[in-house]
Formats: sequence, C-alpha cells, structure tokens
Amino acid sequence: MGANNGKQSGSEDSDLSMRTVSTPSPALILPPHSSPGVLNGSSTSSSTFGTETIAMVHTPPTSLTHPQRSLRQPRDQQGAPIDILPDHAFLQIFTHLATNQLCQCARVCRRWYNLAWDPRLWRTIRLMGDVLHVDRALRVLTRRLCQDTPNVCLTLETVVVSGCRRLTDRGLYTVAQCCPELRHLEMAGCYNVSNEAVFEVVSRCPNLEHLDVSGCSKVTCISLTQDVSVKLSPLHGQQISIRYLDMTDCFALEDEGLHTIAAHCTQLTHLYLRRCVRLTDEGLRFLVIYCPSVRELSVSDCRFISDFGLREIAKLEGRLRYLSIAHCGRITDVGVRYIAKYCNRLRYLNARGCEGLTDHGVEHLAKNCLKLKSLDIGKCPLVSDAGLEQLALNSFNLKRLSLKSCESITGRGLQVVAANCFDLQLLNVQDCDVPLEALRFVKRHCKRCVIEHTNPAFF
Repeated sequence: MGANNGKQSGSEDSDLSMRTVSTPSPALILPPHSSPGVLNGSSTSSSTFGTETIAMVHTPPTSLTHPQRSLRQPRDQQGAPIDILPDHAFLQIFTHLATNQLCQCARVCRRWYNLAWDPRLWRTIRLMGDVLHVDRALRVLTRRLCQDTPNVCLTLETVVVSGCRRLTDRGLYTVAQCCPELRHLEMAGCYNVSNEAVFEVVSRCPNLEHLDVSGCSKVTCISLTQDVSVKLSPLHGQQISIRYLDMTDCFALEDEGLHTIAAHCTQLTHLYLRRCVRLTDEGLRFLVIYCPSVRELSVSDCRFISDFGLREIAKLEGRLRYLSIAHCGRITDVGVRYIAKYCNRLRYLNARGCEGLTDHGVEHLAKNCLKLKSLDIGKCPLVSDAGLEQLALNSFNLKRLSLKSCESITGRGLQVVAANCFDLQLLNVQDCDVPLEALRFVKRHCKRCVIEHTNPAFF
C-alpha cells in the first residue's frame, strides 16, 4: 500500500489549496543506501536494512522545477517531458507510492517536494523492516506533517508498522500525541510495546476503529484505565470505538484481560484471539455479555475452550457470521450443536482438528446453517461419508470445503458432494484416501472447483 489506502485514493482532486507553497521545512527520506545526512551543519546517521535505511533528515532540494516550461524553448533547453504534467496528475501518481518512495520523490526538486508533502497524500504511513529505527521515523514524519497545524496531524488516519520489531512505547507515544484522528493502527509482531503505550493510543485517539496487536506478547489489555483490573460499565463513561481487534499470539492474555477488553470495547464486531492459550470458557462469557455485536470470532488453538464456551458464543445468535474453533480439542458435537441451533446465519466455520466432531455434528450444521459457504473439518477422523451426504443434501451454497487428512472419507462421499454442490470453488482432499475416479467425477460436475490433493495421478 502506498501513502494512501485504496478507499481514500478516490477522493483525490485537483484542488491544490492545501498544498504547502511556503519555504519547505526539513523532510524525511528513506534512502536506498546508508549515508550521512546533514542538517544545519549537524550530521544524522542512518543504519541500513537491505535497500532501506532508517529515516534521516534532509533539506529540501535547491533546484527549482517549474510546473510548465515554455514549449517554445529549443529542445535541448527544455525540461524532462514529465515536467509538463499538471500537479493533479502528479498527485494521482504519488497516491500509489509507499511511504519511503514518497519521501524519496521529495528529494527530486522543489516542485516535487511541495507535491510529495501535500497533506492529502499523508492519510497513511506504512513502515516496514525489522531493523528500521521506527521510533525515530515516526517522530520525524509526524513532526514534518504537523508543521502547518502545530503539535497535531489532522490528516493522518492509518499507521502500519507491522514487523517493525524495534518499535517501542516511545514510538506509540508519538502516534498517540500527534495523531488524534487515527482510525487504523497495525503493529503486528512488535513485541516490545506494552499495555501502557496501547492505553495512550486508545485514550488519545477516540476515532480508532481498527487495531492489530497480533504478536505483541506484552499486551494483555485494551482499556481506558491505567489499572487493568478496573472495569468500566458500558452504561458509564467513555467507550473505546474499536470494532476490529486482532490479538492473535498475545500469549499472556487471560480471562481477566478479556473481561476488561469486552467492558471497554463494546462495539466490537471482529475479534481474533488465535493462540491466546490462557483463555477459558469464562472469558467468552464476559465477551458475549458486553459485546453482543460480534460478527467474526476466532479462538483457534485456545486449548481450554470447550463445549461450554460454544454455548456462550451461541448467544450471539444470528449476528455471528464467522467462527474459527480450529484445534480446540475439548469441543465435541455438543458444542457444535449449540452453534448450529442458534447461529443459523453462519457463513464460515473452521473446525479443523476438532477430533470430537462426528457425522452427527456435521448433520446439525448442514440442516440448520443453510447459508454456510465455507467449512473446514479437516483432521476430524470421526467425520465420514455419512456426514458428507448430509452436508451435500442441505448446504447448496457451499463454496469451500476442506477435508484434509479426514481418514474416513472415501470417493462415495465426494461424489455426493459434487453432484449437489454445483457452486463449489475449492475442495481440499489432501492426505485423504480417495480414488482417482472420484476426483475426476468432482472435476466434471464442479468445473470451477480447484481441487487440492496429493494424488500424483490426478492433474
């Protein structure tokens, strides 16, 4: 993604009233090779990461390129052909550039410098690199973007620093203090950030709707109180506006933390808790009490989640569209039956590795969740052709089906699926003992279906 995300790029127009036309102040660049930068006589060092280095300060170009050079000049005295492009065309091109590329464009000439720092191009900052000095980069970028509105950047809505392992609380404090209009923050894999820095962001950025802290192992809470043990009633005080929260691989998250998160983030619609291995059914009870609007939920690889947890999740009823319970070994047909009975608008279910799931559970899903489009029941050894037959006779909207490593599946079950689920687009039968004829039968009846298999004779 460039300096502007997809849904924002369409809003660009030719009005340049916001463009900085005064003497430019120092800009940030991410040069392709490590070299010293000089500002006001002092040097700023940079460290190299492949073809990208840390941010360093650079004075604006001294050369002046006019928007339109006279076409009457001799050919050898005219500027480059690109110089005849109008400003709005340059802005459209710049919207597709990444943050470091945009900073490099600012070095070409004074005209490009002014255009590259147009506020409309800076709704998004995207930095990457596990040795990038991201704290310093954020500080310099936000300082430059705040020059027209001291101390605050009113245009910046999205910050993506996923994979920047050197991000610390200091970098997040910069974002919290300078970006009050922030709506989208991704910092997956930044394991050096803590609860305190996240608290600063959510308390200072009231419009934040999308937060990805996956892999941030020190983060155990999202709240508006410094003391994570203090609950905030949904009926009292300010609430966090987050709707999308990804806490995958936040290993230290416990039921108490989830309780606090649910009490503060009552507008949640998408919640991903993959491999939060300390969570239990009690945490899911708190979630359903405070966050009744959850549409997508993943508790994959949460080994303590059982049928009792699914009974709580089932209270979301028709609002639930996506559910992942993969590798939750304590889940059986009993829990799946709760989901099938009450969450009849379910579109996606991942139950891979739920070894307690049998044909009876699949039958309940097939007869109650008629809008099911994607089902993963791979590595469920107790699911056989009988379950597939029930699925095929009821789930006519099925588009994706994974049966990987299902030991009891044979060609008969696959043929019934192929004969009834005409819209099937993906079928995974890897490590299944199915004959070649059954695979060919599927291919004939489901012409748009991609078959993932391990049969060397089928191609």
